[in-house]
Amino acid sequence: MDSLFISSRVSIPLAEIDFIAARSGGPGGQHVNTTSSKVTLLFDLDASPSLTDADKARIREALTGRIAKDGVLRVVSQTSRSQFANKEIALERFAALLREALTPRPPRRKTRATLASKLRRLDDKKRQGERKRQRRDFGD
Repeated sequence: MDSLFISSRVSIPLAEIDFIAARSGGPGGQHVNTTSSKVTLLFDLDASPSLTDADKARIREALTGRIAKDGVLRVVSQTSRSQFANKEIALERFAALLREALTPRPPRRKTRATLASKLRRLDDKKRQGERKRQRRDFGD
């Protein structure tokens, strides 16, 4: 597998994706203190030739919280004790994030308020006005 399939028109070569391994936190005994099983996937969105400018803009808009100021998208995985398994999980999560970000949203259809909802709103306004009027006229 030399590239990651995102959609029918988008695939990202694995050469554009970097991985950093680090020690995972949490319980695990003596073995966890010596193994770097946590994996961080790094993808430089700005420098990627695999994506069009429109795709980059859509991804940036959808994944704003995950992209750093330098334009690098980070995905962290530390659920497994195996570095290889965490790498696979990070790749799957990365592909799912991009798939969701690149899926076009259906346009919003304008709707109109129903007659019943308009009448309910006016009725509530009348009741609220009457309530305030009763408070005001109390001291007379």
